[in-house]
Amino acid sequence: MLSGPVAWEGVTVPASSEPIGSTVAWFHCFSGIAGDMALGALIDAGADVDEVRAMLRRLPIDGWSLETETVLRSGIAGTKVHVHADDDAPARSAAVVAGIVASAKLPERVERRALATIRALAEAEGRLHDTPAGSVHLHEVGALDAIVDIVGTSIALELLGVDEVASSPVADGIGTVRAVHGVLPVPVPAVVALLHGAPTYGLDIARELTTPTGAALLAANVVQWGPMPAMTITSAGYGAGTADLGDRPNLTRVVIGTRTAPDVAGQSVTLLETNVDDVTGETLAHVVEELLAAGAHDAWLVPIVMKKGRPAFTVSVLCDPSLAPSLRALLVRETGTMGVRGAALERWPQAREIGEVMVEGHTVRVKAAADRVKAEHDDVARAARALGLPLREVARRAEEAWRRG
Repeated sequence: MLSGPVAWEGVTVPASSEPIGSTVAWFHCFSGIAGDMALGALIDAGADVDEVRAMLRRLPIDGWSLETETVLRSGIAGTKVHVHADDDAPARSAAVVAGIVASAKLPERVERRALATIRALAEAEGRLHDTPAGSVHLHEVGALDAIVDIVGTSIALELLGVDEVASSPVADGIGTVRAVHGVLPVPVPAVVALLHGAPTYGLDIARELTTPTGAALLAANVVQWGPMPAMTITSAGYGAGTADLGDRPNLTRVVIGTRTAPDVAGQSVTLLETNVDDVTGETLAHVVEELLAAGAHDAWLVPIVMKKGRPAFTVSVLCDPSLAPSLRALLVRETGTMGVRGAALERWPQAREIGEVMVEGHTVRVKAAADRVKAEHDDVARAARALGLPLREVARRAEEAWRRG
């Protein structure tokens, strides 16, 4: 999740002042997710639409209206959000969209979530088009209806008192879709970029199920991927898409609840391992890097002694079950191993935030949990070399900067 005091193109994503809370919203993306579907699900779960509208009117933009209706999708009732926009403005840059949000004087968490969503999308588009993030022109997502979807979803989360956002693996379809840049494959490139590292899967449905706006909301705000967290459910809602998918309900579900003790249920993970005695250390280091880049939760090496006294290593990988086949193939391809073993496990990751701070003009990423802050080693080392300071001193300054907010 993008949070912390992050300066970007003149717009600051405010630091989170909230402790890790107990209210969680879990999005179930069994038929994908779009911005209007996320907002519809939260309104269906109890967010007052009149309060959403009232707060949206703080945005310094006119020519929009928001209406809702109850519809059926494959026999399940959900809320369909209609954003009517009279928007003939040229494509807005990401910096302009962020400026619109920042000038609205929204509640702190609403602003932080909305700006983080815009930033996630801009950085993904920037990488795709080799353009600085702030200069990226957000065609569809820079339009009024998308801005209303992003900010409205952030408002609805706040009205429901949501402290943390979680999500199931995300479904998408196949085929192509026409966009400003022409005909694009589904999933569209921006969605693939935004969901890098997230569990996803495809459905044999010839249409776009997950949009860039929906993917950006998840990429910026989700702190836990997988099955529904252990919680006491307080409400649930369904946000409806426009199309009829036949026997599959075109809905995004959200479940709101209070987290229960973390030892009640864990996150399902797969442990993959292989023993190798004929692979160089340089190759093994490369394998670990490739596994992490391919979405593994963690990867590590353990020295062992095999038969006949041969020194060897166990390569271990912890990953989401949906990624096990591709990571198993990567292990075989990169190490040449003759076999991989696996086991189904559970883990209980502590909720954390990932953000950035400045140390003497140098950006340092940090991870923050409820009672601990840890500066990213590579960033600390880079800043320490540039500043001529001890590594520990730069790490200390970065961690103190985060605590000060």
